[in-house]
Amino acid sequence: MRLNGEIEEDEEEEKVAESLNSQTYSTGIGFPQLQSQNLLVGYALTSKKKKSFLQPKLIGLARNKGIFFVAIDLNRPLSDQGPFDVVLHKLSGKDWCNIIEDYRQKHPEVTVLDPPDAIEHLHNRQSMLQDVADLNLSDCHGKVGVPRQLVISKDPSSIPHEVNKAGLKLPLGGILFKVYIVGEIIKVVRRFSLPNFSKHELEKVAGVFPFPRVSSASASADDADLEPSVAEHPPRLLLEKLARELRPRLGLRLFNMDIIREHGTRDVFYVIDINYFPGYGKMPDYEHIFTDFLLSFAGSKML
Repeated sequence: MRLNGEIEEDEEEEKVAESLNSQTYSTGIGFPQLQSQNLLVGYALTSKKKKSFLQPKLIGLARNKGIFFVAIDLNRPLSDQGPFDVVLHKLSGKDWCNIIEDYRQKHPEVTVLDPPDAIEHLHNRQSMLQDVADLNLSDCHGKVGVPRQLVISKDPSSIPHEVNKAGLKLPLGGILFKVYIVGEIIKVVRRFSLPNFSKHELEKVAGVFPFPRVSSASASADDADLEPSVAEHPPRLLLEKLARELRPRLGLRLFNMDIIREHGTRDVFYVIDINYFPGYGKMPDYEHIFTDFLLSFAGSKML
């Protein structure tokens, strides 16, 4: 059975897979005899995610630490594979969600990153951001909220009228902070985002002004010459408390938040998006961070 979310590899990805296959293992006949202290991580990822995340440097470092990544065969029952210590997944589709949830119930000794129902919660932007809105982050060296939202279900031509009627304003800043969460670890990188608009510029815009995307994944702003008031990261204590409060609410250990600073302020921020299992390959030193994170699930096995 082929599940939704599985993507066939093209020629370029097959070349990457060849280099990975020399360092990862597949289950089934010929599965290598690994020592009991090794940590087996079963992974079910799209080809795109596997290519970006399972880089040779990560694979090699993990192997040196006794961590082995095992490709999950989507055409075989999951319980017949392994045995795994950790299952790492990012596939979509109801079939896969049912499989992984059934596996969690039957194998509570295996750490599944992360539960399907928690991931599903992020698919609705309103419910996702409500978890942030419900927080009380007082005395945290700053303020974190969510921008006001409006769902338009009518004709798109009604958008300008509905937006004006609701009194919505754009809480923009030219820099977006991508806050990566890996368990207890927090890393922040800057990305160029939507530009600021003056009141005069906004008055010249009639109707809806389209943007291709909120942030540019390839446009790093970490080394850009920016004004300190724009470039300064959100306070560390604020981010730590935000992450600490959100982890149990979201039920996730692998996620990132997209945060912008309100224009003209230093300590007022908005969370505009939360993503499960984001592009960690763009996070500095992600290989060491992620392998140490996986080792935290080893417990007495690795002693």
